[in-house]
Amino acid sequence: MNQRARIAMSDDDVTAFLADSRKLQLATINPDGTPHLVTMFYGLDEGRIAFWTYQKAQKALNLARDPRVSCLIEAGENYDELRGVLLYGKAEQVTDRGHVMEIGMGIARRMTPGVPDDLLRPYVEQTGRKRVAYLVERTKVVSWDHRRLT
Repeated sequence: MNQRARIAMSDDDVTAFLADSRKLQLATINPDGTPHLVTMFYGLDEGRIAFWTYQKAQKALNLARDPRVSCLIEAGENYDELRGVLLYGKAEQVTDRGHVMEIGMGIARRMTPGVPDDLLRPYVEQTGRKRVAYLVERTKVVSWDHRRLT
């Protein structure tokens, strides 16, 4: 077995890693073709990466023009601890405002673990007025877990 196959995560490991993580690096494509890379808190919606942003943010403008994205979720400090999942896909905008608010609540919960919903809801409702949400439909998944090398 080659090293790449040894360190790849199983589908269940990928699912668990995404559920346990909170932040991702989101890459969209600028008008000139260069990558636009930002750190985002994210949620999960039926296993799909879910995120939201302000309507006028560069990432939203980029996605309106070209929905292709890369999402990197990673962990570990030393080489033998590195783990990660790289998702390629298309970001589909959520148009139902109720669903946008559900995504916002999911993200807020992950940003502030243990904070009750009744304290999060006013923030989500306030900021949600100017936000759009997206779900990432995966086209390819690459994963690694260097802890398997030992």
